[in-house]
Amino acid sequence: MKKIRVGLIGATGYGGVGLIELLINHPSVTIGALMAKQDINKPISAIYPHLKGFCDLPVFDPADPDCPDDFDIVFYATPDGVSQKGARRWLNKGVKVIDYSGDFRFNDKDSYASYAARIGKTKEHADPDVLPSAVYGLPELHREEIAKSDLVGNPGCFAVSCILGFSPALKSGLIDSKDIIFDAKSGVSGAGKTPSPTFHFPARYEAMNAYKVTGHQHVYEIERELSLLSGKEIKITFTPHVVPLSRGIIATIYANIVSNVNMESLTDAYSSMYGNEPFIRVFSHGEILSTTDVRGSNFCNISLNIDSRTGKLIVISLIDNLVKGQAGNALQNMNIMMKIEETTGLMYPGNFP
Repeated sequence: MKKIRVGLIGATGYGGVGLIELLINHPSVTIGALMAKQDINKPISAIYPHLKGFCDLPVFDPADPDCPDDFDIVFYATPDGVSQKGARRWLNKGVKVIDYSGDFRFNDKDSYASYAARIGKTKEHADPDVLPSAVYGLPELHREEIAKSDLVGNPGCFAVSCILGFSPALKSGLIDSKDIIFDAKSGVSGAGKTPSPTFHFPARYEAMNAYKVTGHQHVYEIERELSLLSGKEIKITFTPHVVPLSRGIIATIYANIVSNVNMESLTDAYSSMYGNEPFIRVFSHGEILSTTDVRGSNFCNISLNIDSRTGKLIVISLIDNLVKGQAGNALQNMNIMMKIEETTGLMYPGNFP
């Protein structure tokens, strides 16, 4: 059986190396080329020594005419603004594209402009004509569309934990759609590899803080997906925090339950939506969950709770921001797009402690 040839742009960042770690153990894949704007011509194992003997491919400049380009699928593990300038080249060659950034999370130019305004980018997409063909890459909600698509925008890491954690309660009408609160905390790797003073060790050790309290970019995709699911406009309060962990996201979600909702009806709603989902594990009231339970894995762990005293639904949703929040979800999308078993290369429990 012919293996899928993968090109990876942005190979030297955290999202890139995370994908390499998954691809080298994927039985249906061969890595055709690694590309980045830094560390050109170095073996990737010289940058990340744990890959030595597993992947020693050199890093090409994407503009290098000698760089291989005979791929079946290309991943962009790059910041916003990069893939929108290069995706069409691959699509015109019949190559599928998965993008980590927000460049293709929105499939019309007005939605993209609203998102771009949040992150301080130009509102004009570099290739707006390709946007209608883009699919939001959250398999648990858009599996059928992903399977038919050549262009997938991988979700934001906070968005994955929040959307997966809350969707069944909203879809089943178990909560009041007003006054929804997402309190989310991420490890430091969520900021990426590029150094900044606020992420140096002395600034982060034993320190945590809220940031972008009223303007985080992932709010837009969370609200868009929840609105599509409920059939009406949903607005949320979302507060992100960075905490002194290397990796992991914990999102605590609060909403008012409607009358007669109990743990049985809540559990039934989550079992109905997620009962056949390979990477979602739902836990009952009172079970204590930790980010270490999903570290290094593609799983989303969800804990369901009702505070009968206040009439509040409390959902705890945990993912590894670098796997289910990034590289693992992207690989799951690739499996779906390439018509191979969705769990291939991903079905393992992660690393503990």
